[in-house]
This record gives sequence, structure tokens and C-alpha cells, in this order.
Amino acid sequence: MDQAFLDQLKQWRRHLHAHPELSEHEHGTSAFVQERLTELGIPFVANVGGTGVVATLSRPGSNRTVGLRADMDALPIHELNDTPHASKTPGVMHACGHDGHTVSLLGAAAALARDESWKGQIQFIFQPAEENGVGAKAMIADGLFERFPMERVFAFHNWPGLETGTVAVHNGPVMAAGGRWSVTLHGLAGHAAIPHLTRDPIVAAGHLIVALQTIVSRNVDPVDAVVLSIGQINGGVVSNQIPESVTLLGTLRTYRQEVREAVIKRMESIIAGICEAYGMRADVEILSTGRAIINSAAEAELSVAAGQAIGAKVRRDLRPSTTGDDFSFLIKERPGAYVWIGNGPAVDEGELHNARYDFNDEILPVAIDWMSQVARLALADRPAT
Repeated sequence: MDQAFLDQLKQWRRHLHAHPELSEHEHGTSAFVQERLTELGIPFVANVGGTGVVATLSRPGSNRTVGLRADMDALPIHELNDTPHASKTPGVMHACGHDGHTVSLLGAAAALARDESWKGQIQFIFQPAEENGVGAKAMIADGLFERFPMERVFAFHNWPGLETGTVAVHNGPVMAAGGRWSVTLHGLAGHAAIPHLTRDPIVAAGHLIVALQTIVSRNVDPVDAVVLSIGQINGGVVSNQIPESVTLLGTLRTYRQEVREAVIKRMESIIAGICEAYGMRADVEILSTGRAIINSAAEAELSVAAGQAIGAKVRRDLRPSTTGDDFSFLIKERPGAYVWIGNGPAVDEGELHNARYDFNDEILPVAIDWMSQVARLALADRPAT
């Protein structure tokens, strides 16, 4: 890759890092992408599914099509890095590397625009709102696959802790289906000194916390991976009052849909039992915000071949993660694969979603080359039967 262009890409990435935007508010990021595509002479359609952008490159001689996707949004986290390109927006930062993903896709588009060796059509999908799980669905609802034909779709995520530039490809599951849930237990408020005249939701919540933990250990087959975590508890305002309500909020992660349904059914049963035992009324909301990412076999093999072709180290031995990504909705509609590209050691607490995380610019060439090569291979591959 030309060093001058690589330096330009790093500047673009750091600009985006300094100007992060939350899900469904990526107006500046979308405008930046459109400006760069215009400079590169690549046609695009804006405002797909909100702030999404889809650019298209075509070469005569083939009717084969492929899609490449990058996410654009940031997180509501206050950055603690003191780099020159640290976030200039208080309370918002690119703590997951979507700035790097966006610039990698711009780089791949530039590389493929200059390359006359391939035939067919490539769609470059700049997707908003991955972090809140609505962006992919919004683009699909806005006619993504009808307006921008693609037989297959590919994406990557940077991966802290994995050796810099290593391409990790999974057979089958890559990331879990996510889902937020909340339970508000309503009791009867009163003076904490006369608790027998109240119905205490704090006590009921304590029993519910313990009971929910038995689902994974006693109701799920040990060979199935499930995470059921409580991340937030809210209840009470003063020390001498038993409150009217307590709210628990958490996350549920699974790989198999039937396991997810069984866990939710058991959650609802336990909540109902706690309410009956302690005289509570419950408001329950269990949101399935995602699907598991499961690589298609043929597309996983193409991803491996692309990694090998660009001279990257390829690993196939990593276990899937219980994190999630709404790319899962894209590969529900089309065969595809999602790979990890090593971001290097997670130094200074620099894990994903950490206030000290930063995308490693040194992996830009690998990410760009991998996306470019997997697109070429997909277009050259014989059609699926």
C-alpha cells in the first residue's frame, strides 16, 4: 500500500476517533464518509436506514455480487486516553474501533476502485447504529438487499489481545445473540422500622438474584453456552423506608435460539414464583436485540483463503465470544462470514468498551487487504448451487 495513502487513512481514522457519534446520530460521520467517497470518485447512496451509506463499484463481464460492511457508531463512554486524537465529545468515544472499521472499508473501496482485475459488483455498506442493535435491521427494512444486490456479505472486527494483524476465522458461531432484560418488582412501601406492614421488594429482589443464577447452572445443558448477568440494580431513596419498587437490569447471551427461548421461559417462571411468594407485582421486559453470528461454511473458507493470500497469519482455533454484533441480521439474509483481526496486546486496560481503548492503526493495511481480497475471491468463486 502506498505510504502516502496509508498516512492519509490514519489521519481519517484519528479524525473520526476525535469526533465520535452515538447510534442513530452519526450525521457527521456519514457526511465524512460521503465526502471521502466523492473524492475517490466512488458512487454512493446516502441515508439508507437512517445515516447509512452504500457505495457501489461495478466491472463488466460478470453478474456476481458481494457486500462488505463496516459499522460507524461510538459508545456513551468518557475517554480517558490523552492522545492528540482523543474524543472531543465529552461522554462519547470510539471504544470499540468502529472508526477503524469505517476507514478500513474506505481504504478497501479505494483499493478496489484502482484494481482492474476483478469483475462483477461490490457493495460497500457503511452501517449506523450497531451498538444499540438497530442499524442492520433499519438498512434491511430500507431495502438494502433489494436496492444493492449481493450474494454474500463479509465483515471484520478488530480484536484486542490477538496478535497484531492476525486473521481469526471461526467455523460456525462467532458471537452470541444479545438481549437486554429488566424486571421491576412492585411491593408496598412503608417505614423500615415496621417492616411487617410492608411488602419488601428489596428482599424479593435478593431472592430473585440468587434464583436467576440457577438457570445457567441447573436448567441449561452444560454443553450450551449461556450468559445471564445482572448489571444494574435500582431501588430505594432513603435508609429508613422500604421502597415501593426495585428494578434489576441485565443481559442474556446465547448461541442457539431454542436455548434462548428455554432460558426466557424459565426466567419468566422464576419471576412469577418470586412474586407469588413475596406478594409482588412485576413488570418484565426481555428484549432480543440480536442474533448469533454464525459463519457460513463456504464463506469461512473464502475468508481463510483471503487471509492466506495477503500473507497474514490465520488462526482457526479461537473460541467464539459471548459479545454480539448486529451483522448477524445481514448474514441471516445472505451467506457470509465475520472475522476478527488482531488489534495487538490490550495494553493499559485497552479492551473493547474500555475508556482507554484505541484502534491500532498498524492493522489498517491488513484489514484493507483482507476485505479487498475476500471480495475478489467471492466474485471469482463459482456460484453456489
